[in-house]
Amino acid sequence: MSASERMPQAVRLVEVGPRDGLQNEKAQVPTDVKVALIDLLTEAGMPAIEATSFVSPKWVPQMADAADVMARIRRKPGVRYPVLTPNLKGFEAARDAGADEVAVFVAATESFSKRNINCSIAESLERAQPVFDAAHASDIRVRGYISVVLGCPYEGDVDPEAVAAVAKSLFAMGAYEVSLGDTIGRGTPGKTQALLRRVARDLPVEALAGHFHDTYGQALANVYAALEVGVGTFDCSVAGLGGCPYAKGATGNVASEDVLYLLDGLGIPTGVDMTKLRRAGHFISRFLGRPPESKVARALDASAPLADAATDAVATDAAQ
Repeated sequence: MSASERMPQAVRLVEVGPRDGLQNEKAQVPTDVKVALIDLLTEAGMPAIEATSFVSPKWVPQMADAADVMARIRRKPGVRYPVLTPNLKGFEAARDAGADEVAVFVAATESFSKRNINCSIAESLERAQPVFDAAHASDIRVRGYISVVLGCPYEGDVDPEAVAAVAKSLFAMGAYEVSLGDTIGRGTPGKTQALLRRVARDLPVEALAGHFHDTYGQALANVYAALEVGVGTFDCSVAGLGGCPYAKGATGNVASEDVLYLLDGLGIPTGVDMTKLRRAGHFISRFLGRPPESKVARALDASAPLADAATDAVATDAAQ
């Protein structure tokens, strides 16, 4: 069987712009804008939208309105709205806000773990256990994130064995899915496939997701490489929201529009409407006062501009 024949028959996109993207914005984004963005992404057909994170406002002021966001979004049946919960306190707040799915995060290297969350990998897994226990008791799904799986700003290359060990631990604790994050965007297709094949020896490939950053311009190539080994879930960010704090001036999350264009070209269904997705990207980009990072959005804007008075009005009102 050829590599292309192993590609998934359908792909699930997890939109991370409202959380992973907006949390990098220095200027506070109003709750109205966040809610409008999530609602537009829901309308576009995104099956999962990471809405916010329940973290200390002291550390992430941008997410201080998490409960308000969850209370005001228009939820659509069948769509999931996961939120990040780094500890039990965050989980309890998320549960009280009506979250139907939560995510925990750990790192693949000791240096990144200690500098990012001030503890070892083992300690981070220990801290996550109460979240898993409470989530299971409340019948709430848990997703696991692993950072720096294809390169660490402090340690350089990362051993796939180390990533596999962390992924195996998260899966054993009850994560239904483990998202492998190329946090600094250093991964290449060959390294991506080698990593995925190693992790897939311990976890079903159906339980793996790709989270690629485009710092080195490799994100779409890495998505394709992951498709070739059967991965069917990818995190992406509308308009390319987000950045990479470890490579100044570099782009961050792979743009949702670019991933969708790739998948549409391969004939792989996602259920996401490109025009409506572009509309969501236009809305948030206009509010932020810059063009979208998505190459596809820019190309389509040049050939077939969108005219959407409704989202323009929301963006204008929110900015005032």
